[in-house]
Amino acid sequence: MKTTQLASADREFFTLVSEAVFSNPFSEERMHADQRLSGLSQKASREEHLDAAVDRTRHVLGKLRQSGQDNISLYVEPDRSLIEIGHLFDIFHRHIDDFDRFTQMQMAAGDAICPVPFATEVTDVLHERGFSIQDASRYFSMFYQLRRAFFFINTSLIGRSRSMKQLRLSLWHNVFTHDMRLYKRHLWNRMEDFSTLLLGETGTGKGAAATAIGRSGFIPFDDKRKCFSESFMSSYLPINLSQFPEALIESELFGHRKGAFTGAVEAHNGVFSRCSPHGAIFLDEIGEVSIPVQIKLLQVLQERAFSPVGSHEKKRFGGRVIAATNRAIDELRRSGIFRDDFFYRLCSDVITVPTLRQRLDEDPGELEDLLMLTINRIIGEPSRELTDLVSAVIEKDLGRNYRWPGNVRELEQCVRRVLLTRGYKGDHKAVAPDLRAKLLNGIEDGAYNAQELISDYCKLLHNRHGTYEEVARRTNLDRRTVKKHVSGAIET
Repeated sequence: MKTTQLASADREFFTLVSEAVFSNPFSEERMHADQRLSGLSQKASREEHLDAAVDRTRHVLGKLRQSGQDNISLYVEPDRSLIEIGHLFDIFHRHIDDFDRFTQMQMAAGDAICPVPFATEVTDVLHERGFSIQDASRYFSMFYQLRRAFFFINTSLIGRSRSMKQLRLSLWHNVFTHDMRLYKRHLWNRMEDFSTLLLGETGTGKGAAATAIGRSGFIPFDDKRKCFSESFMSSYLPINLSQFPEALIESELFGHRKGAFTGAVEAHNGVFSRCSPHGAIFLDEIGEVSIPVQIKLLQVLQERAFSPVGSHEKKRFGGRVIAATNRAIDELRRSGIFRDDFFYRLCSDVITVPTLRQRLDEDPGELEDLLMLTINRIIGEPSRELTDLVSAVIEKDLGRNYRWPGNVRELEQCVRRVLLTRGYKGDHKAVAPDLRAKLLNGIEDGAYNAQELISDYCKLLHNRHGTYEEVARRTNLDRRTVKKHVSGAIET
């Protein structure tokens, strides 16, 4: 087949398209790329810039089609890659609504695999424009992954504050890396070796961040069956490690054979057995697991293999691992509670989910956004009336400087309390301090007596480690004395 070349103006245009396609959609770079593509003034909204960029791309491709020059097989590199990206950009945006509807349909269907009603339409267009059958299926899978990732990151982690914008940016990088070109060429089916550690206080939304990552993995499209190989609802497996006694954690993680221990009346598959090669496991409260369990998890991450309890059978693990803790990871490591080698195997990416007080300090308007979202989830639709009601009660009962010690989780319960009782007094015992700041300031100012200093220090340690025994070990005080100090500190 005779080859052709792009005109210089078209080459320049598709180079801009490529910059937009490979930019993080939550980044300033993507916004500027869409602005340059759209030809609109900077006063236009982000959505208007994107719509205009898509329309211009279709117009340029339409002109090439009229002259019989839109098929990618007519071109050699670098023009082939440029026009290929132009086609992908066009086809993807033609079917955004289809992908969103399908994502919602798959969420409603749960683990059952749904047929994709528009799959043939998309893959046929890709074939017509010169893509091979294999590439058409792969790009269709990537379209689905891209839109799914944007859906979960954008809808479950809202917020206009700087720290939330950075969080969404970081989550996208976690799924697709910092450079989509590298992901497209080398890593789209090699992400299982990139573990993630989520840090942040209780109630900040680490679970939502983990879900956004875990449900956004690449899932191959089966062209013969016209469906994806599995549901993203079943490919993501969360487990809260703190809810299991030490004796059962290994069984929940790795499974056990029948008769492996007293009470094991039948074989059990743990989460590592149930996780597919395209899936992800979320290990919440990873800071609570014992050293022996950490060692076994480390071996799984290093060797990608494990054995059920009571068995020598080796099983293969091919998914990703996402872990989270609300405890200070540096302190856990310094104290020897969390092994360094385990940390290094988990920390391909470390993402900190910001506190609600940080978010509101950066942008107080984020509170109204969160209230609107929470009310929408509770009643199934947005309500300005209820948002204004809750906002007024918070202003009256708590004031603008309330520190939200329970973060977004507390805010959600605050909304429910207000809707039930028209009041919320806050969790002032938990707020009672930013104890660390109080301790540092009190020591520096010389404002403490010995009793107050010991009490606040015990309370700080109890907040971090959760048990009187651990505080006693660290302070060299007996447990009853520690309990008295912590109780006294709570009462003040």
